[in-house]
Amino acid sequence: MTIRNVEHGPEGLTAEQLASLGEGAIAYVRPITSEDAQNLFPQIRGLEPGQQLFALLGASGAPILLADTRDAALANAWENHLATVSVH
Repeated sequence: MTIRNVEHGPEGLTAEQLASLGEGAIAYVRPITSEDAQNLFPQIRGLEPGQQLFALLGASGAPILLADTRDAALANAWENHLATVSVH
């Protein structure tokens, strides 16, 4: 199988344009460890190693919120009128 660098997505969109689709309107929740959270949210201090947390991320992958439960992350998305999508 050959993998090649794709410069344009569907309908002639650039990779940057494709990544920004849904920004400000779509978000997803991703389970992460406290170690990964520290990298994604460098301003957060004092997380215990090995904790399971949930990050709410924008369509482009930009971090929005860190929560201790999936429900809390989803509630924040709902409060901010963000549609959540499932990412596999």
